[in-house]
Amino acid sequence: MMKTTVKVEGMMCGMCESHVNNAVRRAFPAAKVTSSHSKGETVILAQAAPDEEKLRQVIDAIGYTVGEITVSPEEQKKGIFGFLRR
Repeated sequence: MMKTTVKVEGMMCGMCESHVNNAVRRAFPAAKVTSSHSKGETVILAQAAPDEEKLRQVIDAIGYTVGEITVSPEEQKKGIFGFLRR
């Protein structure tokens, strides 16, 4: 899994977070998308990192401004049944 962290300016509330989450989910095959207006960021977990230019376009199109984008591998956390995952 790849973790993409996107700095997003303009989110002011939970509805803003939902708008960004929904736009990203519609545009990319993500396993998980979470946004935080207080942190000013959106985190995307997916098998592959999304195209950065398309990501900027998708978020800009709904009225928010994209800043820095960072991508890093995300290690799966092993829980009590982690030994069953392969």
